[in-house]
Amino acid sequence: SGAYLAGVREHLTAAAVTFDRFHVKQKLSEAIDTVRRAEAKEHKELLKNTRYLWLKRPKNLTTKQLDWLDQLLQQPLQTVRAYEQALKFDDFYELSADAAEEYLRRWVQEVKATDLVPLIEFAEMLESHWQGVIRWHHSQVSNGLLEGLNSLIQAAKRRARGYRSTRNYKAMIYLVAGKLNAGPQLA
Repeated sequence: SGAYLAGVREHLTAAAVTFDRFHVKQKLSEAIDTVRRAEAKEHKELLKNTRYLWLKRPKNLTTKQLDWLDQLLQQPLQTVRAYEQALKFDDFYELSADAAEEYLRRWVQEVKATDLVPLIEFAEMLESHWQGVIRWHHSQVSNGLLEGLNSLIQAAKRRARGYRSTRNYKAMIYLVAGKLNAGPQLA
């Protein structure tokens, strides 16, 4: 987000921002889904209830879903083209740091040559955050741990309603996120 980047630039001037794999792929999935939703207006019956076929990795699909996806991949759909580009994008994360940047440059050029506006916008977003996207290959950091911790804090916040002080809210956060052992007490 823009606010996150502005905060990092203002308060962590020496920090090198890395865009983690999960969030980059999330943006690509949103672009694919935008293509699918627009095309579903023309091909309602064909694309009805197919959202998760396009968003899940093929290895995570059931046999029935794979068969359905195979049938859809035979159709001349924009969603199919977007999906195929997404599968090619996945290869970026499997390459060495040396090969990844050139691969991504070629992928962006290929996407820009299509008429798939949501994917073109995604490619432009990659270009505007190029160094942070490429940096993943050097740092391979993920903020999954922080996302999980934030989820626990939000759960504590919901549980803490009715508490009358910030001190009690903080105590609830420590109890929930601190994984304290509340086993038998010694007298």
